[in-house]
Amino acid sequence: MHVRDDTPPSPRGQRVALIFALAAQRLSDYYEHGQWLTEAQGATLAADWLARSKNNLPLAERRRLSALSDELARRIAGQLSREAGLHTAHEMTEALDPNYHSELAEIMLAECERLLDGAPAS
Repeated sequence: MHVRDDTPPSPRGQRVALIFALAAQRLSDYYEHGQWLTEAQGATLAADWLARSKNNLPLAERRRLSALSDELARRIAGQLSREAGLHTAHEMTEALDPNYHSELAEIMLAECERLLDGAPAS
């Protein structure tokens, strides 16, 4: 999911990564606590993650990415058994580490790209 050198991600890559990370967090929260993050909570979490790397995005864009991650996470949860959903959430969370490789995470990352490309711009 991450570039292995010190090159910062492109703006598009950053947005795809945020959708992916937010979807992973949403799934983890859903399976651990039985609750979904709200769009606003996702946007705030995205702002926190961006701030760590000294980046930022406007609130409207963070909310849009949050909504896309919610769409993906709910679709995953609706299509998989609890066990398969837990496994998917775990794989996605582990894949946030640039040294972890997962075919499943690559498939989910491609879906995040598709969602971003198909979504109307804010």
